[in-house]
Amino acid sequence: MIDDDGFAQPCLQVLSPNVDARPANTVIDMIVIHNISLPPQHYGGNGIMALFTNQLDPAEHPYYAEIAHLKVSSHFLIRRDGELIQFAACAQRAWHAGLSSWQGRERCNDFSIGIELEGSDVEAFTEVQYLTLQTLLTALKLRYPIKHIVGHSEIAPGRKTDPGPFFDWERIV
Repeated sequence: MIDDDGFAQPCLQVLSPNVDARPANTVIDMIVIHNISLPPQHYGGNGIMALFTNQLDPAEHPYYAEIAHLKVSSHFLIRRDGELIQFAACAQRAWHAGLSSWQGRERCNDFSIGIELEGSDVEAFTEVQYLTLQTLLTALKLRYPIKHIVGHSEIAPGRKTDPGPFFDWERIV
C-alpha cells in the first residue's frame, strides 16, 4: 500500500538527501527498473544505503573510491531476500535515471519512480525479489496512473545496461 504521502507501508524507510521536488503538475506515469550491487556482485552489505545517503566511505573498497562523489538515489530498493527499503517519497523526484529520455520526453526522473533490485547484469534475480516487486508494482499502479514500466537501459541506451539480461520481464506483466 502506498499512503497519501507516497510511502509504502510496511517498509523500512531510509531517507536520502538526493531528492528534490518534481516539476509542478507532473504526472507520475513511469516506473524504471534498475539493478545495483555494492561492491559490484556482492550482496547484503550497507554499500547501497551508504551511497544513497552520501555516506559511502571511499576507503572501504577500491570501487567506492570511484563512485563516492555521486549524488544518487532511488525511490525503492529490493534486497536479494525480498526486503523493501524506501529512500524517497514517491511524490519526490529521486535522482536515479540521470540523462534519460522516453518516447521524446527528456528527464525521466521528473515523471518516474525508480526501483533498484539488488543484483547485477550477470546473474538471475531471486524469486522473493520478483514477489516483492510484483506487490510493489501493484500498489504503485493503484496509486498512480502508471503507463510504462521500463528498464534503465531503455531510457539511457548506450549508457546503462540494467536491469540486465537476466531480468525476466514476463514476471512483472
